[in-house]
Amino acid sequence: MKERYSAIVTGASSGIGKAIALMLAREGYEVYGIARHFEEDVPFTKIEADINDTNRIKDAFSKIKDLKILVNCAGTAFYGLAEDIAPEDIKDMVRTNLEAPMIMTGYALRTMKSSGGGHIINISSVVSEKASTYAACYAATKAGLSSFSASVFEEARKHGIRVTDICPDMTKTDLYNDADFTVDDDEEAYLLPSDVASCVREAISMRSGVSITKLFIKPRYHRVKRKS
Repeated sequence: MKERYSAIVTGASSGIGKAIALMLAREGYEVYGIARHFEEDVPFTKIEADINDTNRIKDAFSKIKDLKILVNCAGTAFYGLAEDIAPEDIKDMVRTNLEAPMIMTGYALRTMKSSGGGHIINISSVVSEKASTYAACYAATKAGLSSFSASVFEEARKHGIRVTDICPDMTKTDLYNDADFTVDDDEEAYLLPSDVASCVREAISMRSGVSITKLFIKPRYHRVKRKS
């Protein structure tokens, strides 16, 4: 790139968010990674903040120049029957998985429209388009995010803004820490964070005027492992 454009990635301290932030840094972007805490050094600018702290996030956006990419990746999940999910956990999922990306997208759109374009990437989930037992509330937030992505693309495409909704299947991350299941032992039954980062790289590398609006990423086998 002739110019050093900026990229914001939420959830950048681990998992998919960290893999995407590292990939964008390697691609030459000035990356600003947002997370509550970082436990190790990373080759990008760390912003320790809760994405649900609207004033803190607004202040961070105001200081970032030449923003071209926003990746809404931070997420949280609580699993179980719908009636067993605590109200505070539902509120946490709605705020983190849906409300915060909506607010951050609004900030990014203002900047991108005034600068002639950009790319918003939302990390959703395969459960956004299917019934998901034991994850009904989580799936609903991801369905909302996918719907939001599609609508924002139609609103903003004429301004040179691309929106990509990426829907990974089971990925080897900490998302299942609070679940009674995790990824299977077979490496062909789960995705790696780097797999999702590769899809982001593919989406941003399309020639000007072409958009990948939605991507599903799945491993060969559909398996999970129950925790003992």
